[in-house]
Amino acid sequence: MWWFDSILGGQDYQRYVDHLRRTHPGCEIPTEREYWRQRHAEADNNPTNRCC
Repeated sequence: MWWFDSILGGQDYQRYVDHLRRTHPGCEIPTEREYWRQRHAEADNNPTNRCC
């Protein structure tokens, strides 16, 4: 069920890693756990795109 994975953001981390490698070579790449922790913290601090 690839569509279910894409709705839940299952590919977001890999896209982020690909972006960093392409546009910021040599930049330290966070672990997947660090990526999600940062992403959720940003969403909590800036809830403009959420309905609740």
